[in-house]
Amino acid sequence: MKEDKPQHSANIRVAVATGNVDCLDEMGQDGCLTELSGYLPQPIRDHSAQGACKMSASSIVIYHNPRCGKSRQTLQLLRDAGHEPHVVEYLKTPLTTVELDAVLKKLKLAPRDVMRKGEAVYQQLGLGERDVPRAEALQLLVENPILIERPIVVRGSKAVLGRPPENVVSLL
Repeated sequence: MKEDKPQHSANIRVAVATGNVDCLDEMGQDGCLTELSGYLPQPIRDHSAQGACKMSASSIVIYHNPRCGKSRQTLQLLRDAGHEPHVVEYLKTPLTTVELDAVLKKLKLAPRDVMRKGEAVYQQLGLGERDVPRAEALQLLVENPILIERPIVVRGSKAVLGRPPENVVSLL
């Protein structure tokens, strides 16, 4: 018999991206969804004494493209330092606009700052020829995740772009 996943993954994904959002129950109330706890990546779960489901400040998330050499180097650097990050292959599991906005705020960067200008889609969309409002830029990045510079590593309220890979040392 196939077990269906609960329909609350968006709340959990926002918690993973922002690092400071409690899990919500079906009514939108604070609390931990016990039926979802098995679906949360182990490095992300941190149940406090009060039972609230919060992101651990020591949890590391890497938005990773395994085809990218810098991304692979950054992941290896984290592992060599004794950390096993939660790996999000963002081309397979694209971020939502809320998640991407939260990550960009942690990076203290604008959407344009993380756009890969050498990608064909960047040229096709004419992004080098016009100013793009933040909301539109976020949407374009969500719709075309190949445009997002990688890797991005998040730990708690901070994030860094792993270019060069040694940038992640500041999070350790």
